[in-house]
Amino acid sequence: MSEPRPSAAPLLARLLDLLADDAPAEELGAVTSEARAAGVPAGELAEVERAAATALRIRGALRQHRRRELQLTALFDTAGDLAASRDLDDVLKAIVRRARMLLGTDTAYLTLPDEEAGDTYMRVTDGSVSVLFQRLRLELGEGLGGLVAQTASPYATPDYRTDERFHHTRNINAGVLDEGLVAILGVPLLLGSSRGGAGKVIGVLFAADRAARVFSPDEVALLCSLAAHAAIAIDTARALDDTRTALAGLAGANAELAEANAAVRAHSAAMQRAEEAHDRLTDLVLRGGDVKDVAVSVAGLLDSPLTIHDPGGRPLAAVRPDGSAFAADSMDAGWLVGTAEESRQGARAVRRDGRWICAVLAGQELLASLVLHRPDRLDDSDRRLFERAAVVTGLLLLLRRTVAETENRIRGELISDLLGDPERDPAGLAERGRRLGIDLDRPHLLLVAEAAAREKLGGAALRYLFGGDIHGVSAEHAGTVVLLIDCGAPGPASSAGDAARAAAAQLGHLVQAPVTVAGTGPARGARELAAAYTEAARCLRAMRVLGREGEGACVDELGFLGVVLGNAKDVDGFVTAALGPLLRYDERRGTHLVRTLRAYFGAGGSLIRAKDELHVHVNTVVQRLDRIQVLLGRDWNEPDRALELQLALRLHLLAGGREG
Repeated sequence: MSEPRPSAAPLLARLLDLLADDAPAEELGAVTSEARAAGVPAGELAEVERAAATALRIRGALRQHRRRELQLTALFDTAGDLAASRDLDDVLKAIVRRARMLLGTDTAYLTLPDEEAGDTYMRVTDGSVSVLFQRLRLELGEGLGGLVAQTASPYATPDYRTDERFHHTRNINAGVLDEGLVAILGVPLLLGSSRGGAGKVIGVLFAADRAARVFSPDEVALLCSLAAHAAIAIDTARALDDTRTALAGLAGANAELAEANAAVRAHSAAMQRAEEAHDRLTDLVLRGGDVKDVAVSVAGLLDSPLTIHDPGGRPLAAVRPDGSAFAADSMDAGWLVGTAEESRQGARAVRRDGRWICAVLAGQELLASLVLHRPDRLDDSDRRLFERAAVVTGLLLLLRRTVAETENRIRGELISDLLGDPERDPAGLAERGRRLGIDLDRPHLLLVAEAAAREKLGGAALRYLFGGDIHGVSAEHAGTVVLLIDCGAPGPASSAGDAARAAAAQLGHLVQAPVTVAGTGPARGARELAAAYTEAARCLRAMRVLGREGEGACVDELGFLGVVLGNAKDVDGFVTAALGPLLRYDERRGTHLVRTLRAYFGAGGSLIRAKDELHVHVNTVVQRLDRIQVLLGRDWNEPDRALELQLALRLHLLAGGREG
């Protein structure tokens, strides 16, 4: 008997085991070589090679996710260290040390303004080897730090020496050259005024490398989050220093000393409450909580209803002080964005229309808005607690987005393969989908979107799915963005046309430019979905020709063009929609309006030729056309409508319809 042919199944199982054990990439790649050496048939060998490549991508995504978790854990540890510190020098050293550790840079340093001298000086450094650099003093507005302080915005340069966006001076260039720095990232330490006015830059935090480096948006957001914690910690340390100074000055007066002690006790109690609240929020995040859990905690601590809204005004969470949820209305997006922008610029919560609003930011990007439904004033400790909750919410949303982007990228590769060659392996595509949490056998709507701002559309599609709790996946394909939306999953359910219009409106808002969306479906299975994509792509081209950029529609809504373009080709529905009133009138009254209309168009609009074709008097033709106008509307003979009616008449005749 011949030996059994080697199978790919054990090798695929081994790939899963290696992936579960976090094996090195070399071991995952060796499985392909082992399959080739074992003589696995070509078809199964290709499947093993594809599985090995997918395993390597998943391994990379998981490692990236774990690295992000370690960064967030380190950031929360930093928040705890800063909350526990009371000495300003200890606070500043902890800030700079953790900044260098979190971003893995060669150096980190912090500059503070000298109010008396009117300039800025190097306050703390970590990893610095140059005495000249450590003793630098900068005039206001000079260097990268001056740009950060003036704009209250983060800036990064991959090569400081050649970057012309900021003002170079001989003094600064000499210090940077002596330290050997090349890539520098600087973020502002922002603190608002005591009365909620414009925000004040109290310092600049830097991370720098001695080699060229491009800082990623996540790294910028991470350092901004640390700077937000640091600004609060510096303010707290300064407040305690002021308190100690006040106590020392009042030591000789018993009455004043007692009053100061009472103030200190009240301040200490407020600080302790804020620290406990921050620890509670930090612990909640590290235990895997979500945005709703943060809302429950903050609403209880501040004894007021709280809602969290996405940038479009839609509620993400709404809770009462007792922790119960309630149905919150969407807020006006323009009002909310304007108020959140005021909060962002001032780096603190603002009060408007009986509510407190605090922007949730990742760098300069608005992720959400916290809205505290409380008309009375917040004292300083409660306001700071509210603002810290915004920082924690931002970290949560940033982490969720990172996970969603990784998952969507892996799933998007499946969609690209499905649309590229669905006949290659329909069963294999379905199995890959199930492993990734996408059941291709369920009914799905398929949307195809395009915009002039193509580079922004992919990210906007992900935020649309993620922010709207829509069960779906997006992928870039052939210059467009394809969205596959599960019709049967919980969430917004609608027709293809409604889904296309909703997506066009929201995506247009996200990219700040017109987005055109064509929808088809429902469809299921690899072949149907690929066919649905072809139909949607044709519909998109038709919308472009019709001048309907920035809108959403499906094939059925394009009139006679839908009949020409659509896969279903609902001829009867189209004929009924176009000629229904005439057909019903002829059937009830035994008249010949459909035949008259066909003769009129066939005669090129000539009444004389039409009456000869119908063998009636010209007045009869005129009377019948008047009746047709009553039934179809005054625009029946306009060019576009006339073309649609002529096509319907031809299809009716070809289908064997009676003309009366």
